[in-house]
Amino acid sequence: MYGMLVASSVSVVGTRVSTIALPFLVYSETDSAAMTGLVLTAEMAPYVVSKALGGPLIDRRGPRLISVVGDLLSGAFLVLIPILYAVGQLDLPERLPLLLGLVGLAGAFRGPGDGARNAMIPAVSDATGMAVERLTGLDSTVDRASRLLGAGIGGFLVAGFGAAPTVAITAATAFLSALVVALFIPPVVLGSSDETGSYLSQLRTGANFLRQDRLLRSILAMITVTNLLEAAYIGVMLPVWALRNGYDASLVGLLGVLYGGSAVLSSLVATSMAGRFSRRVAFLLGCTLTGAPRYLALALGAPLWLIVASNVVAGLGSGFVNPTINALFFERVPRHIIGRVGSLADALAWAGLPIGGVVGGAAVTAIGVSPALGVAGAAYLMSTTVPGLRPEWREMDRVRTPVSRR
Repeated sequence: MYGMLVASSVSVVGTRVSTIALPFLVYSETDSAAMTGLVLTAEMAPYVVSKALGGPLIDRRGPRLISVVGDLLSGAFLVLIPILYAVGQLDLPERLPLLLGLVGLAGAFRGPGDGARNAMIPAVSDATGMAVERLTGLDSTVDRASRLLGAGIGGFLVAGFGAAPTVAITAATAFLSALVVALFIPPVVLGSSDETGSYLSQLRTGANFLRQDRLLRSILAMITVTNLLEAAYIGVMLPVWALRNGYDASLVGLLGVLYGGSAVLSSLVATSMAGRFSRRVAFLLGCTLTGAPRYLALALGAPLWLIVASNVVAGLGSGFVNPTINALFFERVPRHIIGRVGSLADALAWAGLPIGGVVGGAAVTAIGVSPALGVAGAAYLMSTTVPGLRPEWREMDRVRTPVSRR
């Protein structure tokens, strides 16, 4: 359990650092919101596709092997960015295609690796005797704490040392995550599946399961929209807003720390009180608080203290979201298809990320950063309130026992 949590934490820290460093690298060198959006698209498009297609591979080879290989290869491509920049071979915007290619390859290998770590949860639950709902809550708390740490590290390192050298931290965390999984998670706990059938048929099995589960399908549709908006916000709107209003990456890091810190606290509450409150109410309230307030505070030119407060409130709301989703998922999905269903579900949830940067860049270029933030905030509010009215969402509070096949 500790090996899984540490590896996940280290990986999340590195990913959070890169989401701050790469946009600042591109924007500071090109002064173009559109080009800044492209770097996120270049990373996330291969990430989403490889995650969607990699599920059967996780079930066949086991999540341990796929996690280690994915991290090693992802880190290998990321480490080339600061090296090439240091020797003058990554000047922007002339060498932007090279940068996009490197982050694309890193994203392509990170997708299956991230999916594999998430697929470890049921096996770790079986091996430790810890209830899945409590383990997913603990995993979510670690995830939030790691995002907090990564946001602080990313913001302050970019401000102090520059964006390109900071990308080296992401590469280092990928290598460290691979080492932790290889050393501390026994192969016997996370073995491979003996299921037969073609790769395509196994992919189809995962897709059919999601298509038939109306609740998971509805939740995924909502998260796809909110993730698209988050990609536009984090990858383009927030850094552009900060730079145009006289701030630097340290403010972005500070807001990330405040958001993450309050998310950790609320996630701990959600974990300790698991089963004592309505999942549906907590999930919908959390989703409503976590998005729109942050966006609208920036769009309306609120004073800095109110912007800070909106990030704290948003973090408190977000701490109840992921534990609920993860617990629902592992309760409803049969164990022997966790890899392919989980990877496909993650890919669908993240499908908006590749175009989020482009949408954010286009919106800022067309109407300005403040109006773009206002539109995004309104869209976020609508996307997190309307789906909850659907009848299948009442199933959130009905606990299922997952099917296990050994």
